[in-house]
Amino acid sequence: MFRTKRGRGLRRPSILVASALIAGLGFATVPATTALAGPTSLCPDAVTVTFGPYVCVFTPSMTQTAIQNDVNAVAVEQVPTGSQFDSTRYALLFEPGTYGTSANPLVFQVGYYTEVAGLGEVPQDVTINGAIDAFANTLEYGTPPGGTCCSYWTNSTDNFWRSLSNLTLNVAPNGPNYPAFVPPVLATEPPISNGNCWNGAEFWSVSQAAPLRSVIVNGSVIYQQYCTGQGYSGTDFASGGFNANDEVSGALDFYGQQQYYTRDSEIGSAAGAGPGGQGLWNEVYSGVLGAPAPVFTGQSYQNTVIAATPTTEEPPYLYVDGHGNWNVFVPAVQTNTSGPNFLSGSEAGSSLPLRDFFIANPSTPAVLIDAANALGKDIIFEPGIYSYNTPVVISHPDSIVLSLGFATFVPSSSNADMIVLPNNGVKLGGGIIFDAGAQNSPFLLEAGNQVTPANPADPDLFSDVFFRVGGAESPAATNFGFLDEASNSIIDDSWFWRADHGETATSTGWTVNTSGTGLVVDANNVEALSLAVEHFQQNEVVWDGQGGRVEFFQNELPYDVPNQAAWMETPTQEGYPAFLVTPNVTTFQGFGMGSYVVFISTNASIYDAEAFEAPQNAGVQFTNLFTDYISSNAPGGLNSIIDGVGGAATNVTDPSAAPVDLASFS
Repeated sequence: MFRTKRGRGLRRPSILVASALIAGLGFATVPATTALAGPTSLCPDAVTVTFGPYVCVFTPSMTQTAIQNDVNAVAVEQVPTGSQFDSTRYALLFEPGTYGTSANPLVFQVGYYTEVAGLGEVPQDVTINGAIDAFANTLEYGTPPGGTCCSYWTNSTDNFWRSLSNLTLNVAPNGPNYPAFVPPVLATEPPISNGNCWNGAEFWSVSQAAPLRSVIVNGSVIYQQYCTGQGYSGTDFASGGFNANDEVSGALDFYGQQQYYTRDSEIGSAAGAGPGGQGLWNEVYSGVLGAPAPVFTGQSYQNTVIAATPTTEEPPYLYVDGHGNWNVFVPAVQTNTSGPNFLSGSEAGSSLPLRDFFIANPSTPAVLIDAANALGKDIIFEPGIYSYNTPVVISHPDSIVLSLGFATFVPSSSNADMIVLPNNGVKLGGGIIFDAGAQNSPFLLEAGNQVTPANPADPDLFSDVFFRVGGAESPAATNFGFLDEASNSIIDDSWFWRADHGETATSTGWTVNTSGTGLVVDANNVEALSLAVEHFQQNEVVWDGQGGRVEFFQNELPYDVPNQAAWMETPTQEGYPAFLVTPNVTTFQGFGMGSYVVFISTNASIYDAEAFEAPQNAGVQFTNLFTDYISSNAPGGLNSIIDGVGGAATNVTDPSAAPVDLASFS
C-alpha cells in the first residue's frame, strides 16, 4: 500500500468551487472558515492558497534564496529512489517573469511525482536561467553487468512520473555561484570522471511517464547520464521518453538512451551512441525540424523520421494572465503539423476562466465531482491519491479534466477509476495516473461509446495518461488498463505498466499483480503517439478499430512467466503477440515499433512465436518493426517479428542484443 511521509499525505477537506451549484443538489459543502487545518507545505515561501499545500506557485518577486530553499525541500523528499511508490505529489508552478541569472542560476532537481511548469500563455513568458535536472538513481543491485567495481551502480530506467513544461530554460554555464545540488547527486557515488560534470548542463535522464513538453531550451538536453566513473556505456541505462512541442537550440544528446519519441519540435541536432552519432534502438521523430536522417539497419542505431504528424492537439494547461487572473488554455486541434506551435508568440486555441472549473482534492466525494461535471463544470484534480468505490464519471461533452502533480486514482472496490462517456471534445491529462486496486476491475479507464456520433474535428484527447498495475498497490488486478471506444481520439504520451518491481520484494509477481492487456482500442481512426506498454500477461495491445495509427511503440514482454504452459495464445502457439491487430481490421499504420525479450524473473525456458500479429493486406502497413533479445535466465526469446515473418531474437540468434529488423510489412 502507499506510504505517507511524516504525515504530509493527510488530506484536507474539500473547499468546493461550485458550492452554490452543488448545494442546490442537496449536498453539504465545507465552508473555508470551518475547514480543518491541512498539512504543512514544503514550500512555505510560495503561494499555496489556490490549489492547496502540494501546489507551490512561485512569483518573480520572491527572493531566489526562498525559491531555491522551497524547490530543494521538495527534491529532498521526491528525488530518492525510496519515493518511487510514495503517496506524496507536488506541482511547482512559476508565474510569468524571469528566475535566476547566468551568474547566479536557479538550479534544482525534479523527483518522483513532481510537475514543473510555467504559468505563461506561451513558453516565452517564463524564463529560468539555470538547470532543471533529473539524474540517475543509485541502485543497490550488486556488481554492474560486465564490471567488478562496486556494489552499486547508477540507472535511469526507474526515473518515472515527473514532467517539465511551458517555460524557457536558458542553460546556465558552470561558474563560481553554481549551487550545490540538494539532495547531493548520487550521495554514495563511485568516483566521477569529471568532477563538475553535473554543472552547466541540462540533464533529463529519465524513462517513461516523464514528458518534456512545450519548452524552449537554449542549450542542449542530455537524456542519459554519463558522469559516473563507470561511464554510460555499461551502467547508466535509460530507456524510453517523450518530447513534444519543444524548441531546443542545441542537441538532443541521447547517448545510450535506448528509445525516445520526439514530436512537432525544432532542434539543433540529435546525437546518440550509434555509429556516426545516430540513435540507438528506436528513435522516432514526427514533425521535427532538424531531425537526423532516417536509418534502420539493425546495427543498434535506428531513426524513424516522419515529415509531419497527421493530427495533434496539445493538452490544456493553467496560466496566469496580465491581470493576475487564473485561466486554462485549451490548444486547438491541428493537422499535418511540424515544429512547435508557439514560435509566433501565441498559439491557436481558447481560454477558460478558473471559475469554470470544479477543483477537487482527495477528500472530495466522487458524487460531487460527477455532479459538478454533469452540470457543466470542468475539473481540476489537486495532487494526491483519489480512492473511490465507484468510478469518477465524466459525462459532459467538451469537458476539460486536468491533473496537477500526478494525481493518482486507485479503486477501493472492483470498479473502474474513471469513465469518460462523451465521444467528443473531452481533454483528459496533465500527468494523471490510473492504478489498479486489490479487487479485480474490468478496466481502469473507459472512454467513448458506440452510439453517439463522433466529430473528427473535436476529438477526445488523452494526454500524458499513465496506467499502473502493482508496485505501489499490492495485490493489484484489472482485466485491462484502458478501453478506448472513442472514435477519432488521440492518445498522446501514455505508459501502461504491469509493474516488474515494487516497494517490497513481494509487491509483484505472476499471481500478485495480474492484468491481461494494457490497451484495447475498439474505435475507428484512433491515433496513438508514443505508446509504451510493458509486462502484461496476454496481448499487451489489442487494436480492433479501422484507420488506426501508432507512432512509436515500446514493449517489454513479461519478465515473470512461470512456465510455457501458462503463456500460450492457442494450444499450438507459444506466447502472445505484444501487439495484436484483429483480423477484421483492413486499415492501420504503425511506425517505429519494437518488442523486447527480458525473461529475467523466471528460470523457465520461454518462447514467443511472434512479437506482432496482424491481417496481411495492403491497408495494414507497418514501417520499421523490430525485436530485440536483451536477457533471459534460460533458453528462449522471440521466434519471429510479425506473423512468422522476420528473424528470430533468442539467446542463440541474438546474444549481442542487436535489433532484429523488418523495414516494412503489409
